Amino acid sequence: MKRLFSTLAMTGLFVLSANTVSAKTSAAVVILQGDAEAAKSFTQVLKEMFITGGAGFMGIVLLCLILGLAVAIERIIYLNLASTNSSKLKQQVEDALASGGVEAAKEVCRNTKGPVASIYYQGLDRAGESVESAEKAVVAYGGVQMGQLEKNVSWLSLFIAIAPMLGFMGTVIGMIQAFQKIAAVGNLSASLIAGDIQVALLTTVFGLITAIILQIFYNYIIAKIDSIVNDMEDSSISLIDMLVDHKK
Repeated sequence: MKRLFSTLAMTGLFVLSANTVSAKTSAAVVILQGDAEAAKSFTQVLKEMFITGGAGFMGIVLLCLILGLAVAIERIIYLNLASTNSSKLKQQVEDALASGGVEAAKEVCRNTKGPVASIYYQGLDRAGESVESAEKAVVAYGGVQMGQLEKNVSWLSLFIAIAPMLGFMGTVIGMIQAFQKIAAVGNLSASLIAGDIQVALLTTVFGLITAIILQIFYNYIIAKIDSIVNDMEDSSISLIDMLVDHKK
């Protein structure tokens, strides 16, 4: 009798444990399914919002975002490649100038990438004439290199300005359509103008989102350009000082 009771008790505990594990598993599956449905619904909501906003203005805003990101990525890659360890380059040029003369220093600059090395090379190339000629060459070529660094940045600022303007234009058009419906029907009904107002607000939201994203990249690019330009100016002064010492 005791064995029978023990067997029944163990069986009951096993069934209870199995039911508990099954319930927890089912709950976890339900939660995961709910999360998947939420993620799917969020993506679906974004698609529906984009489509609801209208292909005309939404497409142009999306084009501004794509072109702006393309320009930003190209500039970031270019500026990262243009960055140089100016302190190390200065030391290498100074050592080469002391040991092998101007030609050895020019060889160091030829083997180094970046605008700082190019400025060094232009100054050293005019070192045989005079220090003043070298200084003029450095200043002139520095302006050329600065133009290369800032290339296409104006397009990025243009997309930042255009995107919210397009959104506001969509808002104005949507409100005009809403008021036209009110004037045609003769009474104010929320259901009548809700769709037009929704379109108006969606275009504004997407335009502002595009401008915010591009503005972040724009600020990073401007900060990177300022850093490289400061290195160029410091390196130019160091080069003139080196040439003056070398002439002595």
